[in-house]
Amino acid sequence: MSFLSGDVKRTSKLLRLGAEDRVLEYERRLASVKGLYERLLSEFIVSDFSFEQAYETALKFFGSYKVRFAGIDGTMYSNPLYDLMIFFGGAYAATGTVTFKRDAEPQVEYDSSFLKSGASLSSVVPVYINEVPEIDQTFFDLEEPSEFTPSRPLIDQTIVNNATIANWIMTFAEYYLAYKLASDEDKNVRIILLDRTLSGERASLLYDTSKRELWKVKSNLLGVEVDGVPIDEKDLAYGRYCIKNLKLGAPPPRGDFLRYTVVFLVQEAGPLTLNEICERLGVRDEKRRKRVERLLHASVRDKYLLSKDDKYEANPRYIDTWSRLKKLVRCLGDRFFFQEGEEGFNVMKIVKDGKEHWLTTLDIAFLSLFCLEMLIEECWRRRILLIGLTKDTAARDFKRQLIPILNNEGLLHGHVEPEELKELPNTDRMILQSASIQNPDRFHVPWCTVEYDTCFKTMVPDKKFRKGYVRGARKNRISLEKVFLKSYIQLSQANRDPLLRSNVLLTERLVYPDFDVKDEVI
Repeated sequence: MSFLSGDVKRTSKLLRLGAEDRVLEYERRLASVKGLYERLLSEFIVSDFSFEQAYETALKFFGSYKVRFAGIDGTMYSNPLYDLMIFFGGAYAATGTVTFKRDAEPQVEYDSSFLKSGASLSSVVPVYINEVPEIDQTFFDLEEPSEFTPSRPLIDQTIVNNATIANWIMTFAEYYLAYKLASDEDKNVRIILLDRTLSGERASLLYDTSKRELWKVKSNLLGVEVDGVPIDEKDLAYGRYCIKNLKLGAPPPRGDFLRYTVVFLVQEAGPLTLNEICERLGVRDEKRRKRVERLLHASVRDKYLLSKDDKYEANPRYIDTWSRLKKLVRCLGDRFFFQEGEEGFNVMKIVKDGKEHWLTTLDIAFLSLFCLEMLIEECWRRRILLIGLTKDTAARDFKRQLIPILNNEGLLHGHVEPEELKELPNTDRMILQSASIQNPDRFHVPWCTVEYDTCFKTMVPDKKFRKGYVRGARKNRISLEKVFLKSYIQLSQANRDPLLRSNVLLTERLVYPDFDVKDEVI
């Protein structure tokens, strides 16, 4: 026997031994799903949808039974070419029409002339390999952000394998294409589907733009003039929380949101005293009142607000920050995806103070975050149904957060012990997929779970299991509520075999205050 066959034999044995344990464990977990429908899942599953109700809902929400839709997905490519790296990113929309009917399922028609009239954006950026670490925040060193100091020696292959510039161009392209479609009243697109989770993407973009020590040295958006006023750090910080909807109470007066909630309130309502601010925010206890007062002083120190006598008023310098940030996104978005330029033109290079500067991936993260917020604002303004749809294999909040919280509050008819939940499959998708296959006569395809607020993903029951109390799953922080709703769906099954079913998908959508906020909604 050759040394090669011996190595193959050993490798296959290691694989078998390692996999056997996992397979047996998952067989045990899948078996624990049996009987779960009767005791728990029956309260969450919705099926047998009414065509007439869908028709009436479409008329109420869209004002028409026939609406245009666009499904957007992205693509990217990166490859070395001699001393260059070529980064390509783009987004493309499949468009069509959905016609709702009173007595039949909705009819979907796709536009056939995609190559002639389809919507798409793309851009390509050539960069010298040695310049990539200066642009891509994957390689930014946090210990000494004022200069490029890689924590390990970088070789070309390391840079090629880890560069994320193409992915960032694609991300920005998807959001910018969605925004362009949402804001184009002539196209009249009323349903937009993204291949992304809305709340998850926002949380990720907030994280990617959270390291303020990098802003001064790695963001070239700083100093760019919009309407004659240069963008500064406070503009960027302000823009990170610009999801504003008074009817939904967004952003909420708590946690990291409180500071900007106070600033937004004063900007919109005019000069207010501390008492008036607390009254409008529903702040009654002394501890929270003191916190509001501290944040007001901090906002005055940072020049978001001005203090005159006993009142706080908006600083004119930052009143139009959001409108200037939107202009910045549109200007650079058009540069990325529409401007043709001349010889030597590069979409990621901007001129500032008479010198050329690279836009970094940190800058594109800011642009993507602001563009997502612009898209949300436009969907609220024009009542466009915004949906994120993805096959999320890692989500576990249905099992680990939603059910335990509802169980602790006594909102479930059945009862499930924490030990039982631990024995279930690791992911929500696998729990629902298995339950659907084991109960085909009860899970009538298509079906979906009841929608729930995405803030449940960041909550866990109170440590003392007190009713009416929850805490943040990480550092006691809870994400934005009453903005995104989440559910799981399964859309199809094979005609010849009801057990052969499509994947369970995760879907999130935007909340609409005039449509979703009702007395019976918890």
